[in-house]
Amino acid sequence: MSEYWLTSSHFVMLGLILGFAIAHSGLAALRPWGESKIGARAYRVLFALVSIPFATVLIIYFFNHRYDGLQLWMVQDRVVVKPMVWILSAISFVFLYPATFNLLEIAAIQKPEVHLYETGIIRITRHPQMVGQVIWCVGHTLWLGTSFTLLTSLGLILHHLFAVWHGDRRLLARYGKSFETVRSRTSVIPFLAIAQGRQTLELKEFFRWSYLGVSIFILLLWEIHPLLMRATGNIDW
Repeated sequence: MSEYWLTSSHFVMLGLILGFAIAHSGLAALRPWGESKIGARAYRVLFALVSIPFATVLIIYFFNHRYDGLQLWMVQDRVVVKPMVWILSAISFVFLYPATFNLLEIAAIQKPEVHLYETGIIRITRHPQMVGQVIWCVGHTLWLGTSFTLLTSLGLILHHLFAVWHGDRRLLARYGKSFETVRSRTSVIPFLAIAQGRQTLELKEFFRWSYLGVSIFILLLWEIHPLLMRATGNIDW
């Protein structure tokens, strides 16, 4: 084992994740104050101008350093592993980009609002992005098997677990008893509220154009994934 496996990229990635977490969660916490100063649409644009470039840098850096550090395991030659990783990745995107989000609000075409949802994927889990991130991390860590990827996954999961607490706290402050009612009928752990009889699964709520869009995105990602790897590899970070 090389004594130099703990490369500087491990610490850079931790710094990027911490910086993104502070920027993303900080701006989310400041949303009521910010919207009162510059308006909901302008604050949404500000949020995007900070979060999207930060996330892009983080993603590119991960792609370029994913094989850094110690190779903890190597299972890419196992026949079942590649399809398993792609299936996990596809499922993760369904959770990461749920149809409860209004794309027109995200783009600030419509006035962005804070919503209290209890339909669609929220019936499965109250925090689908956290669940999607965990699934994505499990799949990619299994595939790559490096200390850098494991460290990245742990950092991302910790950030999203914090976001679970932070998100619930903000919704409770905004909606009070209404959110407490929703929280009593939903769960953070997928399918737990359904298994306990506190929630029901309405499959018809998943037949929406937005879910078709997510499916097309997954198929497109499958096709362009090699090109994406080559493109990010040309960026020397």
